[in-house]
Amino acid sequence: PCMWKKGHKGRGKQFSNPEEIDRQMRLQRQMEENAGAEKESSSESDEESSSDEESERSGVEGLIEIENPNRVSQKNKKVAEVDVSAPRELSRREREEIEKQKSKERYMKLHLEGKTEQARADLARLAIIKKQREEAAKKREELRKEKEAEEAKAKR
Repeated sequence: PCMWKKGHKGRGKQFSNPEEIDRQMRLQRQMEENAGAEKESSSESDEESSSDEESERSGVEGLIEIENPNRVSQKNKKVAEVDVSAPRELSRREREEIEKQKSKERYMKLHLEGKTEQARADLARLAIIKKQREEAAKKREELRKEKEAEEAKAKR
């Protein structure tokens, strides 16, 4: 280890003056006493409102004062106010999912009717295969008949 290193990044250590510490502690006590006196006077006039605020902010929330303009506080709805029969708004994903399903169903319906390009291509391919199979069946039948004729000649 290096012997010549002092403190952090070359800075010397700083010590607090005991008189400064005493002055800061006195100021802190005075502020606490003033805040306590203000709470007592306000709690006598508004007992109900302070108890509501305390019940809302329990735990750490009560200690920290939040001033976030973007924070939306959730408002609890009563059961009587909630309208179950009202149609709820669908999220973007849900809407897209429903649209996708509907378009798929529409396409399949047209496909079965033979109105899509793919269906026409499939039907044309099927017609070609059908013709080829019929021609192959005719050739096999002719070959079979020729064999039978040859066998009949050979037996005579």
